[in-house]
Amino acid sequence: MAATLCQVMGFVLSLIGIAGIIAATAMDQWATEDRFNSVVTAVYTYSGLWRSCVRQSSGLSECRPYFTILGLPALLQAVRALMIVGIVFGVIGCLIAIFALKCLKMGNMEDNIKATMTLTAGILFLLAGVCGIAGVSAFANLIVQSFRFTTYADSGYGVLGGSDIGGLSGGLTPRYTFGPALFVGWIGGAILVIGGVLMCLACRGMTPDNKQRYDGMAYKAASQHTIYKSDTRPRPAYNDSYKAQSMDGRQTNQRFDYV
Repeated sequence: MAATLCQVMGFVLSLIGIAGIIAATAMDQWATEDRFNSVVTAVYTYSGLWRSCVRQSSGLSECRPYFTILGLPALLQAVRALMIVGIVFGVIGCLIAIFALKCLKMGNMEDNIKATMTLTAGILFLLAGVCGIAGVSAFANLIVQSFRFTTYADSGYGVLGGSDIGGLSGGLTPRYTFGPALFVGWIGGAILVIGGVLMCLACRGMTPDNKQRYDGMAYKAASQHTIYKSDTRPRPAYNDSYKAQSMDGRQTNQRFDYV
């Protein structure tokens, strides 16, 4: 019962963590403009892994995707790869975990096979969580490095996409800070790691005992000091004939044999 509960909890947490990583990868607010001491307040810019966006004070938003990967930083491309690999590991782990659930009967599948599948799913969840946390942390490090630069820079692509990111022109480059997508990715990766640990712990409880027990009677061998004695008592002799008795109770010598 404890192994089943641990397995179900790990599976549910892993689903939540995968949903968090997918949502973080698709979000555009990985890096948001730092408005502290900002000169331009009518325009708000933010960027993600796939495109950069600008929002005006009127509420109108316009996004521009990254048409080429050659001008992007290598670290940004590595973050993309880490997030995609984490999602792939998480999806494969979910498919394996569904068939490994102990509460579901899948034909004549034995418990040791389900335990192996549970361990495999737990390892995949751990890898997916580590990839998600590593990708988000690498992007956060990229933001910290770019935050050191002044708001005035040369034209062309900067650390997070260039001076024209978000539609701004001229030599102004807005400084970026942590966006909501980073926190969603961190939380999703941490939940995935917890779910993977629970799945690995559930595998130990599902593993059957290697010592097989057989029900039967126990026979005790005779000891070496057992002494067998022959029966020396006299045995009575049996005769198939008997002496006839007279009417007055006296025995006669007449014998009757019965065939």
